[in-house]
Amino acid sequence: MKAILKTSRSRGASYRDAQTPVIAKDELLIRVTAASISPSDLAIHNHAGPGFATPTLPFAFGQEFCGEVVEIGSLAKGFDKGDFVSVESHIFCGVCGQCRNDQRHICQNLRVIGRDVPGGLAEYAAVPARCAWKHTDDSLKDIGAIMGPFGSSVHAVLSEDLVGRSVLISGVAPQGLFAAAIAKAGGAKRVIALDSSDYRRKLALKMGADVAMDSSAADCVGRIHKACGQEGVDAVIEMSGGAKAIALGLKALRPGGRFVAFGLPVENLNLDYAGDIVKRGIRLEGVAGREIFRSWYKMESLLKSGAVDPRPAVTHTFAFKDFKKAFALINSKDKRCGKVILKP
Repeated sequence: MKAILKTSRSRGASYRDAQTPVIAKDELLIRVTAASISPSDLAIHNHAGPGFATPTLPFAFGQEFCGEVVEIGSLAKGFDKGDFVSVESHIFCGVCGQCRNDQRHICQNLRVIGRDVPGGLAEYAAVPARCAWKHTDDSLKDIGAIMGPFGSSVHAVLSEDLVGRSVLISGVAPQGLFAAAIAKAGGAKRVIALDSSDYRRKLALKMGADVAMDSSAADCVGRIHKACGQEGVDAVIEMSGGAKAIALGLKALRPGGRFVAFGLPVENLNLDYAGDIVKRGIRLEGVAGREIFRSWYKMESLLKSGAVDPRPAVTHTFAFKDFKKAFALINSKDKRCGKVILKP
């Protein structure tokens, strides 16, 4: 098969021949039809930031993908050849305390497809059957590769009731774009998108944000308060991981509000822990991936009902062989893209 491989511990990757995976008894062999580039994929490609370390080289990365079942292990039940599936990238053990308490997404023995084991930037991928989400029809086939990141945004936004509340989406890269649409569908009265990219601010408005602000503008907190009320926003969904954005989001949040920490910082944070969090009664919630598989049922319902359409956030599609153009686009300074899809 052909695959996009990490071949050295430096920036870049190669498109070359690779061995087709041999599946274990509890796995499925997936013929990949589409993959989307995740932040972790970008970190691995760039050999920078969290998640860039890979176990062995050459290594096929890629966390977000979908495809057709072409081979089924003897212990993999509930699937037939030809089934269309999206992939849950978190491989959970099923026996640790978290797994047994319905928290499989934060399994103590968690492994991640495309980071710890070979992933989906390849023509074929081996996937544990327990990590495959079988679609019942083809209505979501065109967006099957973004189900994972869309589900993370569903988890981040809808873990608490937002009806009638104001929401700040801090950072509208693709998952922030999804979050804006989900918050609006979830009944938020005011959705404010915050980003330094003019291109992505315009995309956020298309996705349902009521207001889109430049995060680098002077008196940004004051402008947010003007848009939602002087007390501040009811909830902040922090998707960027930027130190300045995190500090700004805490300042914009009302006392007693909810702060969702999703973006991964690449630098040390300098926070007024007592003043910004403790004394103001802030509820801080860390979000890692999706609730398996509760978030999947929620997102399927949102998508099939038409309550949310993530398609405007998907702005570019490239062939696998043109992956360098795709990564260059995402790495560009002006960030003139949303979600980028790769196809074999």
